[in-house]
Amino acid sequence: SPKGFPKLKNDTFLRAARGEETEYTPVWCMRQAGRYLPEFRETRAAQDFFATCQSPKVCCELTLQPLRRFPLDAAIIFSDILVVPQALGMEVVMTPGKGPTFPEPLKEVEDLLKLRQKVDVTAELGYVFQAITLTRHSLEGKVPLIGFSGAPWTLMSYMIEGGGSSTMAKAKSWLYRHPDASHRLLRLLADVITDYLVGQVAAGAQALQLFESHAGHLGPEQFQDFALPYIRDIAQGVKSKLKAEALPLVPMIVFAKDAHYALGDLAHAGYEVVGLDWTIRPQEARAQIGKDITLQGNMDPCALYAPKEKIGELVKKMLEGFGTQRYIANLGHGLYPDMSPEHVGAFVEAVHAHSRHMNKH
Repeated sequence: SPKGFPKLKNDTFLRAARGEETEYTPVWCMRQAGRYLPEFRETRAAQDFFATCQSPKVCCELTLQPLRRFPLDAAIIFSDILVVPQALGMEVVMTPGKGPTFPEPLKEVEDLLKLRQKVDVTAELGYVFQAITLTRHSLEGKVPLIGFSGAPWTLMSYMIEGGGSSTMAKAKSWLYRHPDASHRLLRLLADVITDYLVGQVAAGAQALQLFESHAGHLGPEQFQDFALPYIRDIAQGVKSKLKAEALPLVPMIVFAKDAHYALGDLAHAGYEVVGLDWTIRPQEARAQIGKDITLQGNMDPCALYAPKEKIGELVKKMLEGFGTQRYIANLGHGLYPDMSPEHVGAFVEAVHAHSRHMNKH
């Protein structure tokens, strides 16, 4: 693994993730590198989305942009969860106004045979590893760098639906009609994701987040059967491979959007941090998850449309709900493209100011 990385100057995010005491509450935002920044739109203007993902230099630049503007406590590598289906041999294109599209989604069980059954993640996803190494050096130790992946069920749902969907009916029908084939696909995805996350740590990632963005489409039973076992296996697999390869044991975050019914299970899934969406009260989440896991979240992203003073009040209320320790402030989902960078700045600064004040008093 590449050595000689600059010494880390601000480890507040990592300390909070590990449950150690912090002077203030660290904060970062999902989709912090994104279209709400004019410099992001400018950098990306001429290039296809997935071509951007495959350019380590551009990914590095996009990852650093929000850190030049805001005193965030972590960077997250610019990439996309759908690079994993691409590594399995599927074509994904970014369609303007529609989002990611699979020209040939999985329709029948036989289509699973078209997927690569063994994936060399360095060959297929080495561009992400290069982006991580370059960014880790370019950060100059300012803050830690987070790597990530989509979780198996979320990726499976895209691969079958062929893009976004309000019901996920095609993907869910597989769970009911083809449970064995569904498990085969989920197992294949979990194995690739495990290797992919380990490769990100080898490249320099200092924490990892697993996005189960479509958890809310499953009920408790389907989540138990088709999502949770793979989420657990990934945490276990990553940790045992990191140990075996003498790589750092980095904190892992699981973010299962709309999976209130599963918070207790997620607390025991092997992750140091459980991310929360904006639809649950901090106190309820803490009661379900217990005191030994760090929580991350969960301001409603749309709160950033409020006037700046109001954002400060909402942050204060959120911090009072979570407490300042064993807690990483974030939004309950990603930033939207039409948000004002100034309001993002107000959010970040309010977290720092209020948490410092609360810690003193």
